[in-house]
Amino acid sequence: MPERNIRLLVAYDGTDFSGWQRQENGRTVQGEIERALEKLHKAKVNLTGSGRTDAGVHAAGQTANFYTAIKNMEAGRFVPALNGLLPRDIRILRAAETRPDFHARFDARQRIYRYHFICGRPALPHEIRYALQIWRRPRIERLNGYSRLLLGEQDCSVFASPGDSSKSRSRHIFRASFFIQGDALVFEIGANAFLWKMVRTIAGTLLRYEERDIPVEELRAAIDSGDRSLAGPALGPEGLFLWAVEYYRD
Repeated sequence: MPERNIRLLVAYDGTDFSGWQRQENGRTVQGEIERALEKLHKAKVNLTGSGRTDAGVHAAGQTANFYTAIKNMEAGRFVPALNGLLPRDIRILRAAETRPDFHARFDARQRIYRYHFICGRPALPHEIRYALQIWRRPRIERLNGYSRLLLGEQDCSVFASPGDSSKSRSRHIFRASFFIQGDALVFEIGANAFLWKMVRTIAGTLLRYEERDIPVEELRAAIDSGDRSLAGPALGPEGLFLWAVEYYRD
């Protein structure tokens, strides 16, 4: 009987991780889950994620999949089984058997990130890991005016980190907007894929342009130029979450 393909929904606090992807040196989310899977299977198991998250970046909706030779276990039982073996900063939220050819990375249509900001007041101690502090209240209307320029197919070179090795810097951005949630400011952006530190640089750019009251037309010119010096800083990972992943076929 062929192995079953199991799809996971994963959440994690990225603060103490060196990112998602397994590394020889450094604690990673993928590495911890694979160790738990190895304990269950008494053999090595490869886990595929929808994409990498950087060191310190969190996830509320990372998708991953693995193949299991265990036949007599309902897919949903992997949730308590894995959570019983994983550290507290990783939780498996859902497990389900999926089609044999499902691939968490290659089948993804859109990765959605959310950045959370505490504005105009000191962040509470329990918020510091999960939100960036801004000591002013940005104008959401202006931020969303900038955000609309990002939609569609874009050459995202202006937002690329110098260390990014992508062959192409063209990305399709499906959504980008700021909104208030409770007393926090949230930036949500979704695209087919992202360059290294791209979300952090976009957020830093839009907030800098808004703070300096730079016209929307100048941001358009900066994007068209591809000149990284015209963008803002890459913000810290605190407050950034891989929020959800959408697929062509579910």
